[in-house]
Amino acid sequence: MDTPGYVVLSRLAAQRRATDVLAANIANAGTPGFRASQTVFAAHLSPQGRAAVPSGGRDLAFTEDRATWRDFTPGALQQTGNPLDLALPGEGFFALQTPAGERFTRAGRFTLSPDSRIVDAGGNAVLGEGGQPLTLPPGDVRIEVKGDGTVLSESGPIGRLRVVRFEDPQRLLAEGERNFAAPPEQEPQPVAQPAVVQGAVEESNVRPIAELTRLTAGMREFEFAAQFVEKEAERLGSAVDRILRRR
Repeated sequence: MDTPGYVVLSRLAAQRRATDVLAANIANAGTPGFRASQTVFAAHLSPQGRAAVPSGGRDLAFTEDRATWRDFTPGALQQTGNPLDLALPGEGFFALQTPAGERFTRAGRFTLSPDSRIVDAGGNAVLGEGGQPLTLPPGDVRIEVKGDGTVLSESGPIGRLRVVRFEDPQRLLAEGERNFAAPPEQEPQPVAQPAVVQGAVEESNVRPIAELTRLTAGMREFEFAAQFVEKEAERLGSAVDRILRRR
């Protein structure tokens, strides 16, 4: 395959990646706390070897998949009335204790485990300021959460939610649909006034109609590029046939 074919193949690979990201966004439009992602592309310039750029021409530009950008704009709050549903209207993440270590989430749909610990949907314990799981005293069932993250039961305060922020959230590593891991260079910083909202959950910040529009446009671009590859293959095959016939 000649250079035009390789250029368009780089575009096909990048467009397939973009389509996968958009499809994941749409699939998680109803996932509490989910953050939409977008791909970041760049033009990789390749100078022509042993030849100057012809008059009116330019360097070859291949499409390069550079990164995935995540939108951390807060989603809308949905009132549920469940005392263990918690939301953060501003910045910050709840801290969780998982088998892989401390993880962070915006999905505040919590429940009580059989041993009276506050846990997420995956059974991971919600952590307090001291890094210990928040556990209700035996027999307590009523829970109240203040705006500053203080958790109370019938027996009184049982701790304060560990709510943290990061200088560069884009460096967080997504794990599954809701959780994030912090890279070594990102130290979580406590949020002094998290303004926790009890009885509500944060919805996904995905805009389904906008994502569907982008997905449709992306699939159309993929089809155009695929058609170009087919036509380029036909052109090369025709050129080879003509050369062989002349011989």
